Amino acid sequence: MPKNIEIAPKTERAILIGLVKDRFDAERIGDYLNELAFLVETAGGVAVKRFIQRIDSPDPRTFVGSGKLSEIKAYINAETIDIAIFDDELSPSQARNIEKELGIKILDRNNLILDIFARRARTSHARTQVELAQYEYLLPRLSRLWTHLERQLGGIGMRGPGERVIETDRRIVRDRIKLLKDKLKEIDKIKTTQRKGRQALVRVALVGYTNVGKSTIMNLISKSDVFAEDKLFATLDTTVRKVVIENLPFLLTDTVGFIRKLPHSLVESFKSTLDEVREADLLVHIVDISHPDFEDQIAVVNQTLSEIGASNKPVILLFNKIDAYRYVEKDPFDLTPVLKENLTLDDLKNTWMAKSHTPTLFISAVEKQNIEEFKSVLYEEAKRIHVKRYPYNNFLFEKIE
Repeated sequence: MPKNIEIAPKTERAILIGLVKDRFDAERIGDYLNELAFLVETAGGVAVKRFIQRIDSPDPRTFVGSGKLSEIKAYINAETIDIAIFDDELSPSQARNIEKELGIKILDRNNLILDIFARRARTSHARTQVELAQYEYLLPRLSRLWTHLERQLGGIGMRGPGERVIETDRRIVRDRIKLLKDKLKEIDKIKTTQRKGRQALVRVALVGYTNVGKSTIMNLISKSDVFAEDKLFATLDTTVRKVVIENLPFLLTDTVGFIRKLPHSLVESFKSTLDEVREADLLVHIVDISHPDFEDQIAVVNQTLSEIGASNKPVILLFNKIDAYRYVEKDPFDLTPVLKENLTLDDLKNTWMAKSHTPTLFISAVEKQNIEEFKSVLYEEAKRIHVKRYPYNNFLFEKIE
């Protein structure tokens, strides 16, 4: 075969497995697995089948119970399936037992997200952060994997050759974790120095669930060319641009998107990236209003902001993708309660959003709808912070008659 011909990587066929533990899970399981399927697609695979198990708590041995596992195994034996992906984190022993029973690759949600982060990391900083998170995820799972340094993603499906080699691997991994943490400490020092050098300007950070359009909005406002794509975690590296609206310069930062059940190791290893959010003066919380669970996504972002100590900052709530918003018109003779999907965009604006004390705007970044209104509110909020911090500069904002 000629050397210049590349063979396209095989698209792995995956089955998705989720648990329903209570009524809330039962109402949300479809959306949870839709998101998991999108994660699989982002990683280059395709989800071909979903299995849902109703259980009060995960089975300590097989997660879904022996009966459901037998059902899954029968499907795998009848079809061509490469990988089974669970929507929750598996313990090392659960993963080992399930893999032994099913005979195919086993991933949980955390492992899948780490794989996507590894694919998306473009700079040395992001690659270091992801590598650290991968090793910390890997360390307690070495009992089922033979994982030398060249197998950084865990060598999924590789059997361990024995305790002596496993203990050697543990030592190698611990040493690597220490090295990566030391490297990130040095990066943190550099980033902190850079942020101190930017303290003269108001800092605005774009935050939100993954794939809500942060990078597209960043490009619109800053007239830059930040990578944007309709995939989860298109942006991992923090981008900072100087923006001037009217007579006010400020710094605008695009940050990594949040997601439900974001692995703790990623939150820890992306500390220096999240410091841009922690130290911002103003947050623009971007929401995909066309997503059926946008309120849950708002809650996930708010919870993450609270976890990193950034929940007490001024916020602009920016609902994006109004061009994609769709509603189902309710039959006037239907006496059942009105659901969220029966509300028009104007109806939505008159719900809790109307009572919010947070500036709330509705735009379409793709169609460039209401962008000038957003820029005007952004200017006023940044100006208010600037005037409070630098009262002696107020003359900059006096209008010339």
